[in-house]
Amino acid sequence: MPEHLTVHPVPVPRSPVILYRDDGGLAKAMGAVVAGQLPPLPPAVAGAFVSAVLLAVGVAASPALAMFTPVVALLLIGPGSSHPHDGRLDWLVPPILRLVEYGFVVAVGFARSVPAPLLFALLGAVLFHHYDLVQRMRQRVYPPSWLANAGLGWEGRTLLVGLVALVGAVPFWYGVLAVYLWGLFIWESVTCWMAAPGSGTRTGLAGADE
Repeated sequence: MPEHLTVHPVPVPRSPVILYRDDGGLAKAMGAVVAGQLPPLPPAVAGAFVSAVLLAVGVAASPALAMFTPVVALLLIGPGSSHPHDGRLDWLVPPILRLVEYGFVVAVGFARSVPAPLLFALLGAVLFHHYDLVQRMRQRVYPPSWLANAGLGWEGRTLLVGLVALVGAVPFWYGVLAVYLWGLFIWESVTCWMAAPGSGTRTGLAGADE
């Protein structure tokens, strides 16, 4: 294979659903504790339900209470990250995580009067990343293992949003986070796809499978 088409081997997950989750370091660490023994769907459903209740109560009575939504979601959903996600309905876990993350970011943005362009920019960066993951799975161009940690994972992003909501200057930090995520995800995606323009990528990954 020509040297410029060589792709460094990337560990191929047992199920693409694991990558679709977009877990960061915190969720992965919690999953390592239970060593894959916890089915992922029930805690994901519970996490989404409790998160919705906390947000509803926070909007109606105590905004500070709603800011702890990411902590509760992480405690409930994080331990399931190490499961192989081979159940019949485990594909539902990533959409549930998207609902938790997007819903929290939007709720905080509205509650803290974040300008619509900034809110759209932050959501757009995360949406771009998740769409890119879907296309990579279709082409078997798996992302490097460091990307989820650098992108903070779904739990890291929601925890950060909750933190800035408590300390203030939310629009400013939404803008900073949006710039960081756009820069990271576009740079990594473009360099990955340019370095692996089709057959070279698949061949490199096929070698990793063997």
